[in-house]
Amino acid sequence: MDISDPSVDPGRLSRRRFTATAAATATAATAATAGAAALTATAAPARAVPRQPANPSRSAADWATCLTVARALLVVDEHDRPLVPGYAKILEGGLPRARTGTGKKVLVIGAGPAGLVAAWLLKRAGHHVTLVEANGNRVGGRVKTFRTGGHENAPQAFADARQYAEAGAMRIPGSHPLVMSLIDQLGVAKRRFHLVDVDADGKPVNNAWLHVNGVQVRRSAYARSPRRVNRSFGVPRKYWDVPSAAILRGALDPVRDEFSTRGADGRRVDKPLSERVRGWARVVHRFGDWSMYRFLTEEAGLDERTVDLVGTLENLTSRLPLSFIHSFISASLISPDTEFWELVGGTATLPDALLKEVSDVLRLDRRVTHIEYWAPDRQGAADTSHVRADGPHVWIDTVSEGRDGKPVRQEFTADLAIVTVPFSGLRQVQVGPLMSYKKRRAVAELHYDSATKVLLEFSRRWWEFTEADWKRELDAVRPGLHEEYRAGKAPGDGSLLGAHPSVPPGHITPGQRVHHAAHRWAARDQPEAAHIVGGGSVSDNANRFMINPSHPVAGSRGGVVLASYSWADDASRWDSLDDDARYPHALRGLQQVYGRRIEVFYTGVGRTQSWLRDPYAYGEASVLLPGQHTELLSAIRSPEGPLHFAGDHTSVKPSWIEGALESGVRAALEAHLA
Repeated sequence: MDISDPSVDPGRLSRRRFTATAAATATAATAATAGAAALTATAAPARAVPRQPANPSRSAADWATCLTVARALLVVDEHDRPLVPGYAKILEGGLPRARTGTGKKVLVIGAGPAGLVAAWLLKRAGHHVTLVEANGNRVGGRVKTFRTGGHENAPQAFADARQYAEAGAMRIPGSHPLVMSLIDQLGVAKRRFHLVDVDADGKPVNNAWLHVNGVQVRRSAYARSPRRVNRSFGVPRKYWDVPSAAILRGALDPVRDEFSTRGADGRRVDKPLSERVRGWARVVHRFGDWSMYRFLTEEAGLDERTVDLVGTLENLTSRLPLSFIHSFISASLISPDTEFWELVGGTATLPDALLKEVSDVLRLDRRVTHIEYWAPDRQGAADTSHVRADGPHVWIDTVSEGRDGKPVRQEFTADLAIVTVPFSGLRQVQVGPLMSYKKRRAVAELHYDSATKVLLEFSRRWWEFTEADWKRELDAVRPGLHEEYRAGKAPGDGSLLGAHPSVPPGHITPGQRVHHAAHRWAARDQPEAAHIVGGGSVSDNANRFMINPSHPVAGSRGGVVLASYSWADDASRWDSLDDDARYPHALRGLQQVYGRRIEVFYTGVGRTQSWLRDPYAYGEASVLLPGQHTELLSAIRSPEGPLHFAGDHTSVKPSWIEGALESGVRAALEAHLA
């Protein structure tokens, strides 16, 4: 909050200041009893308030722990030697020769990217692998494409059977070497993903919309002249003419100086690897216990109104209370400077290709309910005197949920297991004997975020239209309709929903028309034609982020728009709605930004994905709380006897396929050499 503004009472607590004060008070009270509680705890506690550092300018973690986090982030070993080249070599040529000539029995639990890769590598190395997956018809985890057919033999997804869209992973950074190498190795077709919209020649133009505080401007116009938008947030005068991205970059650049330098051309250049490791360790040591909000206000000195501006336009609002380290890494990656790729036919073509390699060892519809492992040194371990040294060391019970409605139980045994289940799901699995306290604490406390997508199908790619295209297509519905929309005189009773001749009949119900008419925006503004390819718009309405397809689907004149992409609290608002109720709301938010007239192309078909409500994912990803990198990371990754752990949550790249692959190769190597 800018207390230099005479209209602001400096003694009045804002919502955020109240929350911060309450949290600090609660932390002090918690610290007084933490020692006694630790002595009597028998299971990992779930603390409501993250532990805060004793010294507010330094993390509570020791230097060795900070180095461990830095090395995990950069994927180097304890001697600062890069591991990724070796992992890439393993992906391409297989695991190294094992110390013993006899293959082990290995269970891999979970068929997301980490489990698929681990099972594939171990199978190629001659081990006896069984891959179990709770889902009855699909592999891939949070790599999920809404499509017709596929390995899951899905029913028709959209009115146009050729259309597809991503429920989960949709863009792959070119800076992620393992996934890029694997895509090429498996022969999966890829093409550029346009994070920033382009013109017909593929040149970035950045002409998508910003729609905030009742102000609507092109993103390129905002970059040139941000004053109107910035003043709508009430930012101090010094920020009137500074774009939000530049404000955020200025706040984060001193942190980047720890591990990189700025070259003569203004571009960042990494320091030598050993210096980079220690630079990242200093960042973790300084800010490992901080939230992004704390960093922006205390370290960068931004007032609350400027934080609101940056949060809204740079996708930080919903994650301001979460880990600074996580948001800092994300802000460095999701930028116009990063080259992104998408997979032709959908991201699910990657698990499609991996499935071909492991289909003979896969057991679908096997939800793990109980894991027991041989570890005589563990508290509560059963009598293992009957266990042969060369016998199984892991037993799992599974239930089949989809066989004619009758659950069927099956037991699997192995010498060791790789567990890739998200910890939010593993929390529901009985594991015996008790795993170490640190592991149980990590399973109990690791924070998983919400993420929700709402996708809408249109019979024409109206976001690519010029105004002449709009006039032609609207007047094909009825002469003069283009002018009716422009003048705000088009009827709002839902009769124009899907009115264009290209919209296939039978998908728009009377209920959708009634709902749309009842909840339509009262505003009559009609913005000009977007005339963009790819990219996306930002709004402060419930939709928040709206992303257009980067490429047309072959043979189709329509397309599917990601009408709303939201996280954390923003996503929870959508999760409160039934799936079918989301589509008219999402259309309304899209119309507020692009104009009412898009309704004529709406086919009545949508798809939505709430990852927190998904019975196999239990959340979008492990988006860590302040302090969890240093407090939990080592325990998250470490084996428990014959149990090894993989999945993107065990990396410092959660929610990215690259993090899953890193962990899958690492765990396969551990199991191979055990």
